[in-house]
Amino acid sequence: MAKNTSEILIWVASVFEASADKIRPETKKEEIDAWDSLGILTLIARMDEDFQVLLSEEEIQQLRSVGDIIEILRKHGHAEDHP
Repeated sequence: MAKNTSEILIWVASVFEASADKIRPETKKEEIDAWDSLGILTLIARMDEDFQVLLSEEEIQQLRSVGDIIEILRKHGHAEDHP
């Protein structure tokens, strides 16, 4: 079942061990302390575990914001089309 944007924001906050109130679709990776090389590995693992989504090298390289994560989940049918 597809998650709404609020649910995904909470999920992203848990992945990066960040405060959910600081995570928005427009939040850039530079604004999230744990979005580093280890954080990317955690994101890759959690996308696979929680959504059965395997990120391509190109998708990983294009991740620049939380909105990009939402868009990948939407593309794979795990995020609703509207917030």
